[in-house]
Amino acid sequence: MKIAEMNWMEVEAYLKGDNRCVLPLGSTEQHGYLSLSVDSILAERVSLEAAAPLGVPVFPVLAYGITPYFRAYPGSVTLRVSTYLSVVRDLLDGLYEQGFRRILIVNGHGGNSPAQGFVGEWIADHPDSQVMFHNWWNAPKTWAKVQAIDPVASHASWMENFPWTRLEATPPAERKPLADLAKLRLLSPAELRRYLGDGNYGGLYQRPDPEMQAIWEVAVQETQELLQKGWA
Repeated sequence: MKIAEMNWMEVEAYLKGDNRCVLPLGSTEQHGYLSLSVDSILAERVSLEAAAPLGVPVFPVLAYGITPYFRAYPGSVTLRVSTYLSVVRDLLDGLYEQGFRRILIVNGHGGNSPAQGFVGEWIADHPDSQVMFHNWWNAPKTWAKVQAIDPVASHASWMENFPWTRLEATPPAERKPLADLAKLRLLSPAELRRYLGDGNYGGLYQRPDPEMQAIWEVAVQETQELLQKGWA
């Protein structure tokens, strides 16, 4: 259920019988030839498809994340780590105040990882609550499916090229050599753009849609199982 399609009275009624909810986290950043909102689109969509059969509400995706390294790419917007953690804290505090006690965070952006550490701190201060931090794209079953199809999978490559993140721009057909990830971490935003070029970290830009659908089905099922059975 989308919170955007509920009113407050429906949420109040829901909370009388269930205390679960989903909070997707995304980012607005370059993804090569794909949408700047890839991380937000995928985190929210996998959340909605996983939660719908269970009747669990999904809050709107937090569409801005931590992505300072992409600042030289127009359209990429970052929050400071301190700002981001403050926002996540406020969101969790607000959900707790409303009565939610089992919160599944579905994260779509690796740069948001500081929030995962923060969640442990927040739980320690709210021992009657449970918060799971789920990086949907590299969860065990989903990542295994990705690797089985093509082990060269990276940021802005084929593994993020779904029909719902794809634009009209035509990407190159050839496989891009994998970038030196250790080197990337040492570069300034301008240097990173010069080194990386179009934004793909390496690999093909697109694979057949049936393969992408197979990955997606695993991702949705894995997220749904967590929402259904992952609580202590």
